[in-house]
Amino acid sequence: MGAKISGAGTDSIKIQGVEELKNDGTYSIVPDQIEAGTFMLAAVATKGDITIKNCITKHLELLSAKITEMGAKVEEIDGDTLRVSMNKRPNKISIKTLPYPGFPTDLQPQMGVVMSLADGTSMITESIWDSRFQYTEELNKMGAKITSQGKVAIFEGVDKLVGAPVYATDLRAGAALIIAGIVAEGITSIYDIHHIDRGYENIEEKFRALGANIQRVNEE
Repeated sequence: MGAKISGAGTDSIKIQGVEELKNDGTYSIVPDQIEAGTFMLAAVATKGDITIKNCITKHLELLSAKITEMGAKVEEIDGDTLRVSMNKRPNKISIKTLPYPGFPTDLQPQMGVVMSLADGTSMITESIWDSRFQYTEELNKMGAKITSQGKVAIFEGVDKLVGAPVYATDLRAGAALIIAGIVAEGITSIYDIHHIDRGYENIEEKFRALGANIQRVNEE
C-alpha cells in the first residue's frame, strides 16, 4: 500500500510518513485470539465441549498448555480449528501475565473464573496492568473466595458459584462475568455491558448457540 515501515519482528518499529497510501493491497485481519481464548475458557469452566474455527492455533499455544494442565483436552484440527473439552473439576494452577508469547493479560479475568472453581488454591500474578483485579470483587459476590493485593490474586476454589447482580468494570472483566453467570446456579444480571460490546460482537448470540441461557435486557 506504499507505507515505509521497518523493524518488523524486533522491539523497535520505525515508520516514515508518506504522502498517501495506495488502494491496491489486500489484507486479511488476524483472528482475535482473545475472543477464541474466552470461549476456550468458557468450555473449561462449564465442563463443555466446543469447537472453535478460524483461529491461529500458534497464538493460543500457552493458553492451550495451561488449560491442559488444568485437566482439559485440547485438540488441534486442520491447522485453524481447536476442539476444547472438559469433564471434571479443573486442577489448580498458577499463571503470570506477560507480553506475547506469554500469558495474555486480556485472558486473565476469564482464567480467574476457572480458577474460582478449581480444586485447590490457584494464583495469578499480573505484571502488565494495574487495577486488573477489580472483577474479583464481583466474583466474590457470586460465592468465589478470592483475595487480591497489588499485582497478586489468590483463588481458593469453591464447589459452585451462585447468581448475583454484578457490574462489568471493563471489557475482559465483563466477558469473565458472562462465563461466571453461565456456570452459576440461579440468575446473574450483568450491568454496564457497554464495556463488553467494545470487544465482542453478538456475544450473547454466540453463547446461546452453545446452549447458554442468556439474553440481553433493555431496561427503562
